[in-house]
Amino acid sequence: MSILALAMTAAAPNLRQQKQRQLEEDAIERGEEVAEAIRLYIRAKNALPTSISQLLEGVPVGTKKVQILRPWAARDPLSESGEWRLIKPTDAAIVEFQRSVMLYAGGRPVQTRDPHPLFRSFDARVTSLTNLGSQSSPSSSTSDEDDSSSSTGPFIGVTSRSRREAVMTYYGIERIDKWVFTPLFK
Repeated sequence: MSILALAMTAAAPNLRQQKQRQLEEDAIERGEEVAEAIRLYIRAKNALPTSISQLLEGVPVGTKKVQILRPWAARDPLSESGEWRLIKPTDAAIVEFQRSVMLYAGGRPVQTRDPHPLFRSFDARVTSLTNLGSQSSPSSSTSDEDDSSSSTGPFIGVTSRSRREAVMTYYGIERIDKWVFTPLFK
């Protein structure tokens, strides 16, 4: 019995880590689906979305509306509230993420493949990043979750509200709230 208890105690951290990894994989899948919905919204409306609900409503195609975001993807599995934090085009998080993607790509600018003019306007910002030094800074908050009020307004991506360290990395980024899901690099 003692040996069995010891084996179960030793396995518990691995089980927690595996559960966390599955949640992170789910968050990446959902976040990338939101990024694709943003891209489809921009292509259809020629403007940035201002709320997740706009993505859930879909876009008009002829006399019908086409769903571009499934409801399950509109929820962040890593945060207690389930809400994604919206990333505005001028948010410092998008610049930090762009820098991280460039570092991950060996210092080469990573440009969007989408020819839409709105996406091309971001390419100029990406190529102007010259300081590729590490920008990771510890959070000034001790909270595990960003509890700032949910805002609306034009956004180009989403990120989790969870401020925890990740089990896995996304573009080499180890902190969950630094993962930005945006159509800019698709």
